[in-house]
Amino acid sequence: MTNHLLLGQTLRFSGDPFVDGWEDVTHHSTRGGILIDSGRIVAVGEADDLRRTHPTAPVTDYGTALITAGFVDAHMHYPQTRIIASWGKQLIDWLNTYTFPEEMRLADPAYARATAERTLDLALAHGTTTLTSFCTIHPGSVDAFFEGAAARGMAVVAGKTCMDRNAPDGLRDTAQSAYDDSKALLNKWHGVGRATYAITPRFSPTSTPDQLTALGALWAERPDVLMQTHLSEQLPEIDWVRGLFPQARDYLDTYEAFGLLGPRGLYGHAIHLTDREKARLAEVHASVIHCPTSNTFIGSGLFDLAGLAARMRVGLATDTGGGSSFSMLRTMAAAYEIGQLRGTAIHPAQLMWLATEGSARALHMTGQIGHLGTGAVADITVLDLGSTPAIKQRTDRATSLWDALFPTIMMGDDRAVRAVWVAGRPVTQRVA
Repeated sequence: MTNHLLLGQTLRFSGDPFVDGWEDVTHHSTRGGILIDSGRIVAVGEADDLRRTHPTAPVTDYGTALITAGFVDAHMHYPQTRIIASWGKQLIDWLNTYTFPEEMRLADPAYARATAERTLDLALAHGTTTLTSFCTIHPGSVDAFFEGAAARGMAVVAGKTCMDRNAPDGLRDTAQSAYDDSKALLNKWHGVGRATYAITPRFSPTSTPDQLTALGALWAERPDVLMQTHLSEQLPEIDWVRGLFPQARDYLDTYEAFGLLGPRGLYGHAIHLTDREKARLAEVHASVIHCPTSNTFIGSGLFDLAGLAARMRVGLATDTGGGSSFSMLRTMAAAYEIGQLRGTAIHPAQLMWLATEGSARALHMTGQIGHLGTGAVADITVLDLGSTPAIKQRTDRATSLWDALFPTIMMGDDRAVRAVWVAGRPVTQRVA
């Protein structure tokens, strides 16, 4: 397939609606089109104009469905797919009871491969075209994820999770093996096809100072790659970190002191930040990742989306399996609900931007993914704005795009995903 024309409603962005005002940077067409050629978007405009200028292009007409950029999940754990929605634990108990036993199973390459493929397929079914995942300490778990994504043409970010303390015997590596394995996997995968490597210490409580030093040294050698970890998710966790690193000024300092703070750093959760931590994250242009369903499901706290988005890069993420849904629609809904609890009603335009352009920017992939504009890879999600009777009866009364879209954000699931295109190829299509 070379060129192809998609028609329907279109929604795209030309700026950051948390900074510039959503009215000025949001562009909606009730009858728009996207022209794809060789896997990329080459034109965006009105349907009639594109049909006139490209009369021989094959056409897929989605009618009144909404064509958007594919969703970008900026933080998740594919090894936890099979334990999603497990009952009744907060962070440290969750890790010991559910996460660590499951992650040990990924020592089996076949189990890792099956889990990776299931995760990737579930993501696509929910309209997510890019995942940013922690793997396990096993190099084979990284291979399984990148191989599965390559087979589907997906852009993904991933890395070997490194832990050399406070974890079971079957999930501990060493400072040296963390460095060696991460470097070998980075050299094997980073920049191959659509793969991006992220150096991945799970979080400072499960890495000794020696391991954090080794991973900081690797990042200094390869500053072009990303680094992902966790930061200030729960108050008992922060107390734990304080006891393990008594010399540190705060949680963020346990990364900064070892060379693990920088502009290509991704810091998941970031709920209970001190003023110094906020200032340093903003100063170095780091990214913080909002994981709202996880934060409520395991009782972590209320992320300050409005406050932090005005100061620094913020991505949005499911945090599967601590997060309780594979759906970025449900994740947007949870972000809205947390915003309400903090006294700010996040606009639907801001939520959609966060799930696409915002997460892409957090991953340093602006204009490449999560973007419905010329030059971007044609990763596209098409939303049915009347996917269930409950949503349709609300949408039928809508007087604006936002009135029509917001019920899908709040109540939608995989049934709302009419079609998904990855790199210009349809991978999911549903009959209207």
